[in-house]
Amino acid sequence: MADSLCGEVVQSRSRVVIKPNLLAPARPERAMLTHPLVVKGVAEYCLQRGAYVQISDSQAIGSFDRVIKESGLGRALEGMDVVCKEFRESVKVDVGEPFNKIEIAKDVLEADVLINLPKLKTHVQMLMTLGVKNLFGCIVGLRKPEWHFRTGVKREAFAQLLVRIHNAVRPSLSILDGILAMEGEGPGRSGSPRKLGVLAGSNDAVALDMTICRMLGREPHSLFTNKAAEDMGYVPDIEVLGEAPAVRNFKFPEMAPLVFGPRSLHGFMRRHLVQRPVPDGSLCRLCGECGNYCPAKAISFDEKRIHFDYDKCIRCYCCIEVCPHGALQAEEPLMGKAIRKLRKS
Repeated sequence: MADSLCGEVVQSRSRVVIKPNLLAPARPERAMLTHPLVVKGVAEYCLQRGAYVQISDSQAIGSFDRVIKESGLGRALEGMDVVCKEFRESVKVDVGEPFNKIEIAKDVLEADVLINLPKLKTHVQMLMTLGVKNLFGCIVGLRKPEWHFRTGVKREAFAQLLVRIHNAVRPSLSILDGILAMEGEGPGRSGSPRKLGVLAGSNDAVALDMTICRMLGREPHSLFTNKAAEDMGYVPDIEVLGEAPAVRNFKFPEMAPLVFGPRSLHGFMRRHLVQRPVPDGSLCRLCGECGNYCPAKAISFDEKRIHFDYDKCIRCYCCIEVCPHGALQAEEPLMGKAIRKLRKS
């Protein structure tokens, strides 16, 4: 790790919080979580600088101990003088309009240094989860689905919230793990691992995200958080050191509209036209994790199958994100596809 990135950031006796992506219990080969060796490398560097190191996140499902064990992070950190714990306490921070005061992990706000370790993954709601999106894990526990519910079907509103959280916690450094990335229907088990061999770092998470978009052949504005940051007047001055590979044919989730047209028709659209989560009966085990996490309480079960109330569903796709069996996909009904094509023609 280059001293040009870290040397002035991590000082002796500074309190460092390392925030990886620890979404849910998963092995490294699934490409769902920041790889344990990336976390270990950053922790080792901080310890060598004489810092006090804490590794934390607020997972979506499963116990924190189970995430640490199944991910291999526990083994990677054996014998190291680090604290590894779940975010639990929050402090209210005024992040500005329209969200005002929100609760953010106390450990993050009290740290001298926050090091952000996102995973390069696709995301069925937000296109990708990179540096800025990874900081949503600084919102503790079930307050995350509450914010999904408050921002509703508006991807742009949720992106603005994510940028506000980023601006409140201001990571000193973001190092993105794209060695084994995820494409397709990420960020959970429905996504597909893809080897990219990329490790990228920056003291500016927005600049990092914009650079990764270009590497993957996307315009930076196609990532909602990048567009939100620019709309707030933030345009980073980007200088790329080293050579980023040109990644071809990276598979992104389709960003179909969540609602459109007159409000009076939105109920019909939610049921029959717009993209929505759909279960695969051959994979679903009726474990209930999706229903437990659903912020809109739009999921129910009987003895044989899962049921969605698409009138209630806000299309946050938390259910896809947390499903431990990869049994949910975002699909647009045939009627919706046909109408969207007609509107474009």
